[in-house]
Amino acid sequence: MPTQNPEALDDGPTLHIWGGQPLAGHVQISGAKNSVLAIMAAALLCPDHCRLRNVPNLTDIARMNQVLEALGIGVNYQNGVLDLDTHHLTTSKAPYDLVSKLRASFFIIGSLVARLGTARVPLPGGCAIGARPVDLHVRGLQTLGAQVRIEHGIVHADVPGGKLKGGKIYLDYPSVGATETLIMAATLAEGETTIENAAQEPEVSDLANFCRAMGARIRGAGTNTITISGVPRLHAVDYSIIPDRIEAGTFLVAGAITQSEISLSPVIPDHLSPVIAKLRDMGSDVVQDTVNSLRIIPNRRVATDIETLPYPGFPTDMQAQFMALMTLSEGNSVITETVFENRLRHVAELVRMGADIRLKGHNAIIQGVPFLSGAPVMATDLRASAALVLAGLAAQGETVVKGLHHLDRGYDNLEAKLRGLGAKLERVNPTVME
Repeated sequence: MPTQNPEALDDGPTLHIWGGQPLAGHVQISGAKNSVLAIMAAALLCPDHCRLRNVPNLTDIARMNQVLEALGIGVNYQNGVLDLDTHHLTTSKAPYDLVSKLRASFFIIGSLVARLGTARVPLPGGCAIGARPVDLHVRGLQTLGAQVRIEHGIVHADVPGGKLKGGKIYLDYPSVGATETLIMAATLAEGETTIENAAQEPEVSDLANFCRAMGARIRGAGTNTITISGVPRLHAVDYSIIPDRIEAGTFLVAGAITQSEISLSPVIPDHLSPVIAKLRDMGSDVVQDTVNSLRIIPNRRVATDIETLPYPGFPTDMQAQFMALMTLSEGNSVITETVFENRLRHVAELVRMGADIRLKGHNAIIQGVPFLSGAPVMATDLRASAALVLAGLAAQGETVVKGLHHLDRGYDNLEAKLRGLGAKLERVNPTVME
């Protein structure tokens, strides 16, 4: 098991949550983090100006901005609008200290190779939730004519003649990152590229729609076969990011775990189908009030089983939040994590709060308990941090969550949004010793 991120061991800010408060009201859902990061990488394909709207204010976005600036891109972010001046892409070498902190920044390799014919990108970092190797990215780029080697932790990709050539790619696993990298690479390649067993996540479709808005020719995004016909050049674009389905799902679980009625918008309900289905299995009603809004009406909390799968299956990014809900649900629930091998490390922290959870391989068996008790807990990754906040909202007494750098990577203004619903919580910064 990987060692704890050193950042989580410092005396950083803590989130104090006083549980048992009923929640009510409406939540504004931010733009999808995982869409924005890929689309920012794709903006490198365009030698012009890109404006992105509905961009959340997250540390991951700030890190990706730093990566782009290091490549010579002009970056300006204000009030959810991100302007990228991509005229001057001055280098094909990404800085190790930035890429090592953010896995999604590796996706720039597809755009750099497509536009410049060369790239030097360090192997990526991010949450320690599993290996997530880059071999699918590498093999796909090789199929398109790139020569790729890995030396001293740096992926070197070069295209003889400077121009990728279309090809047929089959992914052994429907990896979102590899699918997105190869869409970007194929956009400017000569001829036609087919990606089979492609990831079908909504964020992949959002990336394809962004590229199409710049003039790319892409068919089949959202299915398991994507076809890209290369074009010589892309043009400027003004594009709005889709709502974040994981943030929306997290707030739906907040309503279920605290037995509170909550509405949220904007959302794309189809993106939340597996989450909505499981919430209904567990005793809550989820109704669609308008074309882009949902409302959760909780009733009982009853056990169910979940197996995480690539989209359209149940999302691994919602597994931890549902585990928190299962700890207070009647009966035995089982979670099977099939996507990432180290994504059950929040179990120990939920047990600290009084949960009854047993681990057996990639399975967690959860016996519902009458109540959770507030306790000091440590977030181990982004979605685990959200699960601990949810558990704290429902627990008796005070919960203190550490490791908030994880939370800030993926949730825009979470505390203010929860406070607006009636939650009692406060972020406390460490006292600086004189």
